[in-house]
Formats: sequence, structure tokens, C-alpha cells
Amino acid sequence: MARPAPHYSALDAGVHLMRVLDTSAQLGAPVAVRFACLVHDLGDETASVEARERSIQSLRAVCARLRVPTDCRELAGVVAREQGPIHGSGELSAQAVVRLLERCDAFRKPARFADVLLACECDARGRPGFGHGAYPQRQRLLDALAAAQQVATDAIAQRARSGGASGPEIGEMIHQARVAAVAAMA
Repeated sequence: MARPAPHYSALDAGVHLMRVLDTSAQLGAPVAVRFACLVHDLGDETASVEARERSIQSLRAVCARLRVPTDCRELAGVVAREQGPIHGSGELSAQAVVRLLERCDAFRKPARFADVLLACECDARGRPGFGHGAYPQRQRLLDALAAAQQVATDAIAQRARSGGASGPEIGEMIHQARVAAVAAMA
């Protein structure tokens, strides 16, 4: 799904936000997901790196000021940072998908990653014309995570250590095995 056109009007942004929140309520999303939906786009709506960074800085300030619980703050941070790549994940290579999973800490926190995807689905459904449409990115990324989780990381690490590899080399071997597992899904 493409990012919205730059320079949303304030009215359009408000309508979008209400649609996103309505969708999160209709889907029975937990509070952390609803909070992420509320603050997913602070600042301007352009897709530039600078705008995204300003949005994340604004999010941090809001969370600090309101003393937002850690789970809500962390989930909202991942959504704010990664919603663009998640929306466009259908066009990503297996390598880029695994990098996205790593940035989202999906291997250590798969339940939080599922919540990130739910918040992104709510965002997509909040766009005009997408209210009841499918959001295939969610299932595609959950399937990619499941495939990458099937990689026997302990066995790879053990073989790598017996071959003299250590630290970052082992991490790269595991990363490449996960990329191969995700690529095999297609």
C-alpha cells in the first residue's frame, strides 16, 4: 500500500485518525495497539526520512510528558518507525523482509510484532477506500516470521563455532539462513 499523498490537510488527517481508532476498536485491539494507532503519525504526513524522524521525536516527547507505560511506548515507536516498510512489504526482497523483522525485534517479541501489524492494518483501513479491504501484508509478514523462526539457530551456531566462527560471523550465518527460509516461501 502506498503512503498517503504529502500535505494531508488537517481535516483529512483528523478524519483518518478517527477511522484508524474506530477500526482498532472494531477489531478489539488491546490498549497498546490503540495507543499506537492514536500516535502513529505525529507531525506532517510526508514519507521523507526527516519527517519520520520528527514524528518519532514528537512521539518520544508525548510519551515522556504523559508517562506512557513502556509496552505502549515501545509498540508505538515500532509502528511509527516501521509502518512505511510494513505497508510496502509486498515489494520487499527476502533480505529486506528479514531486516524488517530484525528491526521490529520480531524474533524475540513475536506477540508485539503481531500487535505492530494489527496497528498497521488499522492505519491502512483508515484510508479512504480501504475500510473493509484485505491487508495481505499482515499475514505475509506473519508467515515470513514463522518461516524464519523455523531456522535451527542453535545448530547453525554450533556448526559455526566448530568451524572457528564467532560473534558477528555467527549472526550473519543465522541471518542468511533466515533469508533463505523466507525466500523459500515464495
